[in-house]
Parts: sequence; structure tokens; C-alpha cells
Amino acid sequence: MIDIIKLIAALVIGYLLGSLNTAVIVGKIYGKDIRNYGSKSAGLTNTLRVLGNSAASLVLVGDILKGVIACFIGLYFSVYFHTGEANDCISLLAAGAGVVIGHNWPVYFGFKGGKGALIAVSVLFMINWVMALICLGFFVLIVALTRYVSLGTICATVLFAVISFIPVFGNDLYFYIFAFLMVFIVVFRHRENIRRLLSGTENKLIFPRP
Repeated sequence: MIDIIKLIAALVIGYLLGSLNTAVIVGKIYGKDIRNYGSKSAGLTNTLRVLGNSAASLVLVGDILKGVIACFIGLYFSVYFHTGEANDCISLLAAGAGVVIGHNWPVYFGFKGGKGALIAVSVLFMINWVMALICLGFFVLIVALTRYVSLGTICATVLFAVISFIPVFGNDLYFYIFAFLMVFIVVFRHRENIRRLLSGTENKLIFPRP
């Protein structure tokens, strides 16, 4: 019973922390509601396009810190599940899921947030940095080849779910549920991007000239 309470607490605290949407807060500092400009997404990519590098840097740092803090809270609750060789901290998974959900649907900002990619990466680094590096490298490769940030994000997230089944990582059912939840959230939040990718109208990332 105590473990269930801890898991609920980790999920709720993660959600409330995730609801502190950095892009919305930074946008208001710059005098704009980022959700009314560009792609209307309260995330890093749209902030970069609309407000520039300095604002995007603040969002980058804020989102990473948000994910890291939520995960440390999950670790603090220390609810573990042991099965075979797997030893997952499910309170960490709960807090990580909560912060991603809060980022996407923030209670403080009318449930209109970002798409959860950056915050999901910060959470993944806290959970398994090897898997995070593999997915991040795949994301960079896809974006470098296609210049579509959305495509890179979707592909890297799906890859995360796929490699979670590799035995060497020693994951269990709770981790698989977490992985597929992340895939569902990211793909669901990118459904408009998917439509634009299929129609050839998705915006490409413009790399600055050297």
C-alpha cells in the first residue's frame, strides 16, 4: 500500500513539475505566447524558430532540468520491481512519465503544451544513458539526412521502444509499458507533423551557413 502511494506521488509530482512549461514561460518573458506563433507548439523547435537562439537556450536548459529533477524525485521514492535479472525503479518510471505528460498537457496553461521530445530525452538519460545515446545518435542522423526534426523525433522514439526489448538491457514489463507510453505520446503529439510529412509540406530545419 505504501509503495502504491509512493508511485502515485511520483506520478503526480512529476506531472505538476512537467506542467511548468518552459517554452510558455520563456515566451511570456519575451512578450509572446509561443502557442500562437509558428507551429503553435510550446517546445524547443518552435521557440527557436519564433524567438531565436537565446530563448531556445533557456527552454533547452529548463526542460532538461525539469526532467532531471522529476527523475531524482522518482529515485528518492525508491519503489523497485525485481524479476529475474531486471531491477527497475518503477517510481522513477512513474515520475518520468508524469513529467512528460505534464509537459504535453500542462495544468497551469490550459493543457496546451509541447510535444514532449526534449523532456523525454532528459528522462531517458536518467533512466538508461546508453539507450539515450543510441536514440540521440539516431535522431541526429535522421535530422542531418532529412532536415526534418519531427521525423527524427518519431524515428528515435520508436527505436527506443524497439531496443528496450534487447535482453542486454535487462528490462521488464514496467519498462516496456513506459517505453510504449512514450511512443504513443510522442507520435500522438506529432500527428499533424506526420500528415505534413506525408503531404510534403513539413517545415525543414535550416542549418546556418558557416
